[in-house]
Amino acid sequence: MKTSIIALALAASAFTGIAHAAVPAPDGADKTAIVSVSRDSVMAKTRADVRQELVQAQKDGQIASLGNLYRGS
Repeated sequence: MKTSIIALALAASAFTGIAHAAVPAPDGADKTAIVSVSRDSVMAKTRADVRQELVQAQKDGQIASLGNLYRGS
């Protein structure tokens, strides 16, 4: 019984996703401008930048506080 309900739910969600994907974009949408803006606005971080942020977070105690926050009950 549970298997058939789960299968029905998955099939319904799949058809809903297909129907949503079939809706065309508005005619006035300029897709290239949207892509170029978001690509230009995000700065890529180097491995050294990320490592430096990690070291700084460890010194500030942010990593320890996250460990306490997500430790669970």
